[in-house]
Amino acid sequence: MVIYNTTPASVMALKKSGITKAADLTGKKLGAPIFDAGRRTFPLFAQANGVGEVQWTTMDPPLRETMLVRGDLDAVTGYTFTSLLNLEARGVKREDVVVLPYATHGVQLYGNVIIASPKLIAEKPEAVRAFLKAFAKGAKEAIAHPEAAIASMKAKDGLVNAPLEVKRLKLTIETAIDSEGARKEGFGQINPERLKLMAEQVAKAYATQRPIPVQAVWNGSFLPSAAELDVLPKR
Repeated sequence: MVIYNTTPASVMALKKSGITKAADLTGKKLGAPIFDAGRRTFPLFAQANGVGEVQWTTMDPPLRETMLVRGDLDAVTGYTFTSLLNLEARGVKREDVVVLPYATHGVQLYGNVIIASPKLIAEKPEAVRAFLKAFAKGAKEAIAHPEAAIASMKAKDGLVNAPLEVKRLKLTIETAIDSEGARKEGFGQINPERLKLMAEQVAKAYATQRPIPVQAVWNGSFLPSAAELDVLPKR
C-alpha cells in the first residue's frame, strides 16, 4: 500500500543564499546524512534539472539544519516536513526558505509504502488484508482530525511536542499524502507506468544492470475496497 504518493524529499536553501531554482545548485555545497533519501536520489533531481557537480558534506541528522543556518552549507536535502520545521525551530521564518520539491522538479518517485515479506503473505494473507484495512481506516481519521491523531500519540508518549507534531502531520498530508498523484491514482494505489518509470530512473541513477520489474515489487490484491480507500477529504 502506498502511503506517500509523492516523495517528500526536497532541496532547501535560505533565500539569502541567492538560490532560487534548481540550476543555481551547480557548484554549491550541499549537506545531508549519508543515508538521507533526498541525498541518495539527488542524481535523479540533478539529471531532471541539469544540475552540474555539487560538493557534499556529511553530518549526523540533528546537525543538518544547524549547519545550514550557520552558513556552513548552501543547501540541504531532506523530507520537507522534517527539515522545514527544524529550520523554524532554529528561528528561520518559513518565507525565508526556498523549497525545491523533487515531486515538482521532474522526479516521479513514490514515497513511503507498506511492505510485506513473501513469507508473511504466504502464511498469513488474512492478517495482511486486515492490517491494510485497519491502516486505511486510521489514515482517514488522522487526515480528518490531525489534532486528535497527535493527542492519541501523546497519550502513549508524554514527551511528544503536540503543537509541533500537529504542524508536521498537516505538512505531511499536504506535501506527500493528499497530492495530485494520490487524487489521480487513488490512495494506496500505484500507476504501473509510473512505477516502471521510477524503476528506470533509479536504475539509471545508480547504474544498476536493469530496472526492477513492476510485478516483482507490487501486489495490489490485498488492498481494501475502493470505499475503504476513499480516505482523502472532499475538496
